[in-house]
Amino acid sequence: MNAAAPLGVFDSGLGGLTVVRALKRALPHESIVYLGDTARVPYGTRSAETVIRYARGCAQVLTEARVKALIVACNTVSAVALDVLRAELDLPVVGVVEPGSRAALEVAHRLSREQARPVSIGVLGTAGTIASGAYPRTVHRLSTRVEVVGQPAPLLVPLIEEGWLEGEVPRLAARRYLEPLMNAGVGVVLLGCTHYPLLKSVIAEVSTSLASGPITVVDSALSTAEAVVELMQAGRIQQSSSADPGTLRLLVTDMPGSFYESARRFLGNEIQGVEQIDLPT
Repeated sequence: MNAAAPLGVFDSGLGGLTVVRALKRALPHESIVYLGDTARVPYGTRSAETVIRYARGCAQVLTEARVKALIVACNTVSAVALDVLRAELDLPVVGVVEPGSRAALEVAHRLSREQARPVSIGVLGTAGTIASGAYPRTVHRLSTRVEVVGQPAPLLVPLIEEGWLEGEVPRLAARRYLEPLMNAGVGVVLLGCTHYPLLKSVIAEVSTSLASGPITVVDSALSTAEAVVELMQAGRIQQSSSADPGTLRLLVTDMPGSFYESARRFLGNEIQGVEQIDLPT
């Protein structure tokens, strides 16, 4: 694959922009094509069969754009469709579940040593991601010493898509989902949806309040960008040799105007525009 080719990133909506932001910081010379399937957000309430079909459509658009690697910036797709995409596509495919699990495990192991007691991981995710069991399965494959407690948080994605990132409403919603995790005594909260980092400060504040002490919140978007860097260093993805900043192309399946405003708030003035496309059926 041409080293100058872009990275392809997709998610069900704007949440995957957290991965784009992390990639641009870690790899500023890489170009990116981002696809948000805003017409069908959220994926987290869909069946596995439907998610796989949607993922194939998104992957087809990005492979036709001749991307050199595919980053699945959606926990639901990473949980249920990643193996399918890897089997069908002739390019590296990176999900968010394993990088996030590794990062949360590192924190849990460190806290266990410091506190001389086992520290468990709480995962906030969509209903689909939690039901898939992808995080407990991945964590236990990497380490059998850490317990994982999953908590579906279905209201958070709609709140984020509507721009409700501050105030009492997101705080109350976060509290509703974090209370079971804090009651279970978790010491690390892993954001198992790429939308959730947009509420990271709220989640950290509410977690610490409920636990009466600091709780570490792990952002899987940052871990995913680090995984892409590692693949480039290992030669599995060719790194751009350009000295210029990479370009960013944004594609959506619906509401390009509102997505543009959200993207500008999140990524700054470098956003030039948003294209609306139709996915293959």
